[in-house]
Amino acid sequence: MNICVVGTGYVGLVTGAVFADLGNDVVCVDNVPEKVEMLKRGEMPIYEPGLKEMVVHNMKDGRLFFTTDLSEGVTRSEVIFIAVGTPPKENGETDLSQVEDVAHGIARSLDRYKIIVNKSTVPVGTGDLVRDIIERNKRRNVDFDVVSNPEFLREGSAIQDSLFPDRIVIGAPSQTVAMTLLELYASLERPMLITDVHSAEIIKYASNAFLATKISFINTMADLCEEAGADVTHVVKGMGYDRRIGPEFLNPGLGFGGSCFPKDVDSLIYTSQKMGIEADLLMSVMSVNRKRAQHFVDIITERMGSLDDKTFAVLGLAFKQNTDDIREAKSLEIIKLLLKAGAKIKAYDPVAMDNCRRIQPEVNYCKSTYEAMEDADALLIVTEWNEFKFLNMEKIKSLLNQPVIFDGRNLYQKERMKRLGFEYYSIGR
Repeated sequence: MNICVVGTGYVGLVTGAVFADLGNDVVCVDNVPEKVEMLKRGEMPIYEPGLKEMVVHNMKDGRLFFTTDLSEGVTRSEVIFIAVGTPPKENGETDLSQVEDVAHGIARSLDRYKIIVNKSTVPVGTGDLVRDIIERNKRRNVDFDVVSNPEFLREGSAIQDSLFPDRIVIGAPSQTVAMTLLELYASLERPMLITDVHSAEIIKYASNAFLATKISFINTMADLCEEAGADVTHVVKGMGYDRRIGPEFLNPGLGFGGSCFPKDVDSLIYTSQKMGIEADLLMSVMSVNRKRAQHFVDIITERMGSLDDKTFAVLGLAFKQNTDDIREAKSLEIIKLLLKAGAKIKAYDPVAMDNCRRIQPEVNYCKSTYEAMEDADALLIVTEWNEFKFLNMEKIKSLLNQPVIFDGRNLYQKERMKRLGFEYYSIGR
């Protein structure tokens, strides 16, 4: 099948590469010439395990192309995926300007029947908006349909999630239109759900909001455990064995960040309130999450006293492991609070340091985990990178000014850390 993917951000680039890998001819369109040239050279604008290899392989095999020419992408394709950014506005509303621009561009180039697919995360009613823009601005009297096909990719495992998704949701105006998308995904042999367009649009937001709710819930339980002298690790196990609840996303720590959960919950709050629906539950989810960085700094302050002139080694800057994404990363909040209190920061992250330098240049970025710990007054674990789980604890003890660790991700067993001679502070334990 001939496919056009508009947008080479996280979702668009992964989507284009995977569809090409499944044997389709894919042209990816982006309006940033530097990014397109970068991709043509086989250089990735984002860090995602396995993505570069997949892109380069499919370019060499002649199935994957990159261009700035939207008209070219539209005319050579049967199905057009819109995968551009939908950032939040200050009031929580989703900014659909990029989606609207693409819809206008498609309308100008529409030459025969096409299926236009919203892959970007968009609020309910966006499919109607796209259809209306194209209908009013198309230059030829040709038919088209608009479909919602939300993505459920996790950064750091996006290739795996694309090839083995839990489900594929197709919101289509008719069964006939849905069949084209079913054919496109058939080789994956995964569960498929066909709905109306509006339901598909809500499914993505509802899914992310529910997962965010689980995270804020367990963090509230972690706070209770700290005050009551309980261990949230045991609470998680006791809850997770219940099949109705499950253990996924019951990870106490610093809360959620990244490009999806914060903006998607805010967008759902905005949309709900706009339609007259109370959103108290979701507002509480966000309120709990906003307090997590300060809570962590409060733990540090309670032990360390004045932070003025203290030096902290911060391990992890990306909002989660296996990505260089620092959008809404808790590391940025924590570092900002520590710097404001007069502390000095030495930081290390395997892939996200270049992104952080542009935002927090006053931080001392180190070449390794151990360099970050030299002459630091305490170690802070902020991102759960796998390599941080297997550090040489004796070496850490020799590098730190005092053997104090504040673990925001509960990476280590507290009993073992105590046996090794560390003062060890974690979340909810």
